[in-house]
Amino acid sequence: MDINYQKRIFGLDLMRALAIMLVVFSHIKWILPETSQLLSNIMGLSGFIGVEIFFVLSGFLIGRLMYHSFVLEDINRASLCYFWIRRWFRTLPNYYLVLLLNIAIALFLGFELPNNVWKYGFFLQNFAWELPFFFNESWTLSVEEFAYILGPGILYVIVGSFKGVSKSSFFLIATIGIILFFSLTKLWFYMKGPTVDMVSWNLNLKAVVVYRIDAIYYGVLAAFISMVNPNFWNKYKNVLFGVGVSIFLGLNVILSWKQIFIEVYPLFWNVFYLPINSIAIMLTLPLMSSIKTARNIFLKAITFISIISYSIYLLHYSVVMQLLKHFVSTEGLGRIELCLYCSGYLAITILVAYMVYRYYEKPMMDLRDKRTIIKLVR
Repeated sequence: MDINYQKRIFGLDLMRALAIMLVVFSHIKWILPETSQLLSNIMGLSGFIGVEIFFVLSGFLIGRLMYHSFVLEDINRASLCYFWIRRWFRTLPNYYLVLLLNIAIALFLGFELPNNVWKYGFFLQNFAWELPFFFNESWTLSVEEFAYILGPGILYVIVGSFKGVSKSSFFLIATIGIILFFSLTKLWFYMKGPTVDMVSWNLNLKAVVVYRIDAIYYGVLAAFISMVNPNFWNKYKNVLFGVGVSIFLGLNVILSWKQIFIEVYPLFWNVFYLPINSIAIMLTLPLMSSIKTARNIFLKAITFISIISYSIYLLHYSVVMQLLKHFVSTEGLGRIELCLYCSGYLAITILVAYMVYRYYEKPMMDLRDKRTIIKLVR
């Protein structure tokens, strides 16, 4: 794989690699069903942490692109369409490929497809309702796709309607407005009625688009700060990192230690828990974005995982693990055999993800820079 390390930021690659490793680790629980309650809880939390890192990091990266495209440059219909097309060439080919694979696997294994499987084609499977038990990883893609349609669309309308006003100010207003609006949707969810348990919270709040878009925009807000006030961003990076890590660890340790459960504190869990985690992760970005490189072996390994992380995310559970568990059962395996099984699963996942990235994902991404595509929107 030909990688230009000079154009990459190692700290952000490290965040992305950590996020995907945490998500994969959480799903290994399916291979090791009889783990201790403590390890099971840690694995469950690791998946949540990984996804939240993905959301904030994605918002930060896209936020910087949005600021360049719509603030530092002119925003018009052509630039808006080109922004979306570049994004879609990055996400849609892999998504639809794996969606088709999931449909084929479900039919092969004799599972019944959801009645509304068509919604997956438009990222509507979890828009304002519970995600069906099919292609579970897709819920995060729905959140991201709607987030990246919403923000640029709002900026285009506002900037086009108010000529001569500071585009940077509008960018900030739109970002904060989106965060506030989707924070209020969580309050509305809480006011509809009590959440009976964490399973319901996971399905009906945490993994539903209309309650989660703000998670992306905390990253966009960080991108704005990094662009307009780089001195503050760099001067306080260590302090902010310490605060962010302390908030994140302190919050999740205290919740477990003090047994602050959703059945007793539904307002906190439904309205405040997710935003606090997003803010904590956001505060780590100044330091992480300042780490440009690392030692050679560590640099190459982390960058490699980061680059193929999207393919790993889409393939590791519903495709690789589903098929592996079908053809090679884990029942009756001893501890050493299960460890070997996990090692084989990880190796297969990385190999398949690399092949998909090299021969499908990367070629599809490269199409977005073709003159034909550029001419279509300009």
